[in-house]
Amino acid sequence: MNKDITLKCIGTIHSEFKNLENMPIQPAGGNASKGSIEIDSKYIEGLRDLEGFSHIFIIYHFHKAEQVKLTVKPFLDKVTHGVFATRTPVRPNHIGLSVVEIDNIIKNTIFVKNIDVLDGTPVLDIKPFVPGFDIPKSDIRIGWLTSNADNVAAKLSDDRFIE
Repeated sequence: MNKDITLKCIGTIHSEFKNLENMPIQPAGGNASKGSIEIDSKYIEGLRDLEGFSHIFIIYHFHKAEQVKLTVKPFLDKVTHGVFATRTPVRPNHIGLSVVEIDNIIKNTIFVKNIDVLDGTPVLDIKPFVPGFDIPKSDIRIGWLTSNADNVAAKLSDDRFIE
C-alpha cells in the first residue's frame, strides 16, 4: 500500500470569511454566506453540465490547520470526542467537506450560497449532490450530535483549533 498521496489543487474558494474565528461552523449555520469557487482554467471543461445541479459537495484542504489531534472538544459540545466522530479541521489529513447551493456558473467561477469556508481555501474536488445517492435510505443516527445539532445555526467558530 502506497502511503504517500499527492493531490492537486483545482481551484480556490472565495468567501467573506478572512479569519478563522467567528465563522459559521457548518453551511447550515446562520452566518453562512454567498461566495465563489474559482476553478483553475485547465479544469474548466470539468464544469460542463454542472449547472443542472442545485447543490455540490466541495472537498477542500484546511490549509490553515497545523495541529493534528485524535480527540477534540468540538464547537457543539463540552465533551471530548474522537476526531473521526467530528468535523473538526485538526484531522490527520486536514480535509474538509461542505454542501453548498449553486447560484450561478460563469466561465470558471461557481457562485454559491451557504458557504462556511475560509477565503483562499484550496479546492481538491467538486461533486454533485444527489439526494438519491447521498441520503441513506436506512435510519440515520447522529451520535453525540443528537442533542446539539439544532444549535448549529447560532454557533460560530472560536480559537480552539488555532495554534
